[in-house]
Amino acid sequence: MGMSGPYALKSKKAGALSGSARIPGDKSISHRALMLGGMTVGETIISGLLEGEDVLATAAAMKAMGARIYKSDDGLWHTYGVGIGGLHEPAEVLDMGNSGTSTRLLIGLVAGHNITAFFTGDKSLIKRPMKRVIAPLTDMGASFMTRSEGRLPLGVMGAKEVLQIEYRLPVASAQVKSAVLLAGLSARGRTTVIEAHPTRDHTENMLRHFGVEVTTETLEDGATAISVTGQLELQPCAIDVPADISSAAFPLVAALITEGSEVTLPRVGMNPLRTGLIEVLREMGADIELSGQRTDAGEPIATITARGTGPLKGIDVPASIVPRMVDEFPVLAMAAACAQGTTRMSGLAELRVKESDRLLLVAEGLKECGVNVEMGEDSLTIHGTGKPPNGGPAIATELDHRIAMSFLVLGCASEEPIEIDDHRPIATSFPGFVELMNGLGAEIEGDG
Repeated sequence: MGMSGPYALKSKKAGALSGSARIPGDKSISHRALMLGGMTVGETIISGLLEGEDVLATAAAMKAMGARIYKSDDGLWHTYGVGIGGLHEPAEVLDMGNSGTSTRLLIGLVAGHNITAFFTGDKSLIKRPMKRVIAPLTDMGASFMTRSEGRLPLGVMGAKEVLQIEYRLPVASAQVKSAVLLAGLSARGRTTVIEAHPTRDHTENMLRHFGVEVTTETLEDGATAISVTGQLELQPCAIDVPADISSAAFPLVAALITEGSEVTLPRVGMNPLRTGLIEVLREMGADIELSGQRTDAGEPIATITARGTGPLKGIDVPASIVPRMVDEFPVLAMAAACAQGTTRMSGLAELRVKESDRLLLVAEGLKECGVNVEMGEDSLTIHGTGKPPNGGPAIATELDHRIAMSFLVLGCASEEPIEIDDHRPIATSFPGFVELMNGLGAEIEGDG
């Protein structure tokens, strides 16, 4: 099979993977460290920052709005902030590239300032929905100019006076919750978000680390109310960003589906609202060991060791776990394709509005690899045979980094190589992915 384009990559069947690899910093925490560091008065020092394109877009946007951010020769990142309410109006349109997280959170920050800013992104990002963020921020006094369905390019006219609100999330979304809480930093009194199902709490953890008063309360109906007290100065601090569990998922699954493998991944963030994949894989029979657990800046951290000790078994994945592993479903599907028996996943509607329609791309790609797959509106059923699929196709990734990496992982185990059409989006979240995987024993090659 010849390479089908200048940015294609091909993953060939590998022997057992082995070794230790430091995964890049957590993307969610890196975004928030730059944003909140840019809202302090004083210096925040960040180590372990993910230097992918998405995070660099956040840094560029914060600099355009007045924060001073730079990387020193020792690899540390330094931010000198503008203080709560101190963001400057950017002179140019803020290009967020592929990053939905940056966009939604920064829209929240801007909404809390009496400035106007315009956001755009790449051809994937401008298709993604922003209405769910716009609705509560409008209630807080901001106004918006958008394309149809609330899509980018988008203009935000921040509130002259930010109104405190109590907002119940209609759909579980850490990004919407975070946008409202960040806008609430500029409001008088308390701003509250109510969520029926827990979502990632990186924003709350980091706000507390910067000295913000954040409270959580369980309501009578079982929902959780998260409140911030606004108009308090953030305290500059040091942040050591843990390795990203969503990125660790790729070498982790590669080790599990490649017999005889043993891969160790140190200092991985183990936030309980992010560890759904570990729980599901263990239920499938995966040999995953956690060691060296500790907490740093409010975030649990551990070393993960994964061993390929034989085929996984198919299970029913409960819909309730989706918010705790929504980004990991594409690579979980690769594990399910190699498992013995049927794996059923449901509650996956959110996958249709990510960087691509991930549900559709996973289903179509696995079918091309010879896997028996059934797709519903929000479900995926994968019938595994206990051994890796045949492989062989060229996968169209539609500029989705997680689709690209997931099928490259499957190629480590499939009988025939698997090719992806464009490796460039991988750099948004996992710079050095190919080098790291090949360092563990994978055989990923290309002309790009």
